[in-house]
Amino acid sequence: MLAVLSAQFLSAFADNALLVAAIALLKQQNSAGLAPMLQECFVVPFILLAPFVGSLADALPKGRVMFLSNAMKLAGSGLMIMGVSPLLSYAMAGIGAAAYSPAKYGILPQLFSAEKLVKANGLLEGSTIIAILLGVLAGGMISDRSVEAALRFVFLCYGLAAMVNLMIPKLPPERKEIVFRSLLPDFLAAFMRLVRNGDARFTLIGTSLFWGTGATLRIALFAWVPAVLSISGNKTPGILMGMVSMGIVLGAIAAAAWVRIEQVNRVLLAGIAIGPLVMVLSQADSESQAMILMMLIGLCGGLFAVPLNALLQERGHELIGAGRALAVQNFFENIAIAAMVGLYAATERAGFAEKTSVAVFGLFILAGMIFITAHRRRLWRT
Repeated sequence: MLAVLSAQFLSAFADNALLVAAIALLKQQNSAGLAPMLQECFVVPFILLAPFVGSLADALPKGRVMFLSNAMKLAGSGLMIMGVSPLLSYAMAGIGAAAYSPAKYGILPQLFSAEKLVKANGLLEGSTIIAILLGVLAGGMISDRSVEAALRFVFLCYGLAAMVNLMIPKLPPERKEIVFRSLLPDFLAAFMRLVRNGDARFTLIGTSLFWGTGATLRIALFAWVPAVLSISGNKTPGILMGMVSMGIVLGAIAAAAWVRIEQVNRVLLAGIAIGPLVMVLSQADSESQAMILMMLIGLCGGLFAVPLNALLQERGHELIGAGRALAVQNFFENIAIAAMVGLYAATERAGFAEKTSVAVFGLFILAGMIFITAHRRRLWRT
């Protein structure tokens, strides 16, 4: 487990430092308006490759899949250093991330029994969020000094992550072979089997809404901070993103201690609270207020998402295999990210003030969380 946690920490650290460095590069090129498109380029590979990466993760030792995926991220950051379009380079990193995700989560059911999955997820999510916290801070601080230095630093981190991946024990594949002509039909069958299962459908929608929220807030901060708080540079958005990460760590710890898989309904109120907190954040007028609100958003998010991830892994492992279940989850989540980033970008293009754009986004989150809560209550009664 130590090798998995270490590799995930380094990879997630580099992912988030790369995002900040790529946005800083766009600013340097007087193309800051392309920041939402940067996020879209990253998530499109998750959507397009979803039918394939889950089966890949199940058909090969997951540690080796993680190594190959980090090698792809390494190539993407290298292209950015060489002056290739940030959008294209970040899309290549997205290809690596798309393959990495089902392997990193899918390995957990092979290492832990069902009753320990929430705690294992808590450790993995905690490691990931600490990496996000440090990655966005490092990316912001180094980018303010030198964008090129930040990109080279990210390149080094991906290289270290790939080396640590090789230390993960070689576990047996969940499937013996890949039949390429059957991957798309298999994915559609897996998709339908999960969607028909009430628990899996609930977790797919819930985690998608949460991660769509997080991805959109990351992009929004780079426009909201200078417009509302009158603070330039990349450091403050990085700090605020880090506060969300700290909150998620606390939420993940609370979830691991307080919520078992069969008690997942306990966390619905935490999910509902995210939307109003984002709406209050939109009206914040100081950095200290924004920091407190971002931490609270992260706390509610961690408490909400970690038990849902564990529930999906258990149901997915039972129904279709953990790797394919995580691929379907990534498909859902990244469609949500693309749609929610697109919603935010549409408010920007319509000329909404930054405060209004973030408030509208918070209202959308609240409506979505109320919908899935009502859906869960109906499911629970039947």
